[in-house]
Amino acid sequence: MSMYFDLGDETLWNPSNGAGRLFLRQVEVFEAELKLPSGIGQGKHWGDPGTLEVDPALYAEFARDLVAWHCRTGHSVILALSEGFVATAVALARRAGIELEMPEPGSGHVPGGVRHDVQVPGNPRTTAADVVTALDTRAREMDRWMAR
Repeated sequence: MSMYFDLGDETLWNPSNGAGRLFLRQVEVFEAELKLPSGIGQGKHWGDPGTLEVDPALYAEFARDLVAWHCRTGHSVILALSEGFVATAVALARRAGIELEMPEPGSGHVPGGVRHDVQVPGNPRTTAADVVTALDTRAREMDRWMAR
């Protein structure tokens, strides 16, 4: 069994049920964190919980805010916990034809302001440039691993 993430008649992603369920649970977490709907909902086959429709306008806003949220944190644990999900969400957005801009490293401007989370001092924090580069690289890897 598998799930389908569709945009109209196009399947953007066809993950196994386990991967799809985990992704959807993480979608709920980040919808709550961003206070924004993802645009992923019940698909055209009502009654088939394995088919989900992606609303491109809502998903574009969600994905853009998600990237900004991820790239503005310098908290190592938050970065580690969120990188895989954000990379998957970016790959899905790119497949949907949604243009996502990665924040310019060092520009100081990231939409949504800056959030400060307390982090125990230790190794130097990851630089903004490293976060953006890692996210883009990971999203490209995810795209190769995501079945259609």
